[in-house]
Amino acid sequence: MRAVVETLEGRDALTHFATTRWSLIRNGGTAGARSDGNEGLAELCQIYWRPIFTFIYRRGYSAQDAQDLTQDFFLVILEGTLLQSADPARGRFRSLLIKSLKNFLIDAQLKRRTRKRGGDLQFVSLEKWMADAPCQLSISAQVFATSPAEALFDLSWAAAIAEEALRRLRTECESKGRRRVYEALNGYLTTERGDISYQDLSVALGVPEPSVKSLLHQFRKRYRGLLREEVAKTVKSEADVDDEIRYLCALLSTRGG
Repeated sequence: MRAVVETLEGRDALTHFATTRWSLIRNGGTAGARSDGNEGLAELCQIYWRPIFTFIYRRGYSAQDAQDLTQDFFLVILEGTLLQSADPARGRFRSLLIKSLKNFLIDAQLKRRTRKRGGDLQFVSLEKWMADAPCQLSISAQVFATSPAEALFDLSWAAAIAEEALRRLRTECESKGRRRVYEALNGYLTTERGDISYQDLSVALGVPEPSVKSLLHQFRKRYRGLLREEVAKTVKSEADVDDEIRYLCALLSTRGG
């Protein structure tokens, strides 16, 4: 039991912002960091493609066109021609990305241009991303149909942040041979205490109920820590993290899924 808890423990406080989405953008376009930058930016695309696709699709494009434009948008980023002026002091990375996306969509030359996908970048298809990382945080059909594109972008962004924190938590558990712990507890990260059957979890995990309570507490704590780390990558300073988390959590509460 102690080993399980230690596996899930993490820091609530952030001490640095060394690896941020800003640094990936800025380094990705420089000659000396091209290879590492492309790899990092490809990771960025894999995490955040859903908000991009959702925004484009909600703007009236067909699913196929929205998928193609999503690929094109990220390829422009990977080529280092769109966000090289990115400045963390000018706001949140989320805001920069949607502004750049709007500019991308109204640029007729970019929209009409036929782009060769992949090449030496080895770009990953959206189909593969969907298969490798199915979304657990869905948006209801009613919310999707009645929300403007900008609101859906922010909501999908919030889901992407939460999904990445969940993915990292699952990976940590699996690396320590604790996949069963993740499977048993991941549905209770935001559940009210009165709605949790500690007896059922005790049977599922084979540990006493008091141990389940302690384990769930540490599981939630680690998830919060990972969520803070993911949010910290998209804002300019630690002072902005709490505000962004509150905003994103409020959005997730409206998704209806």
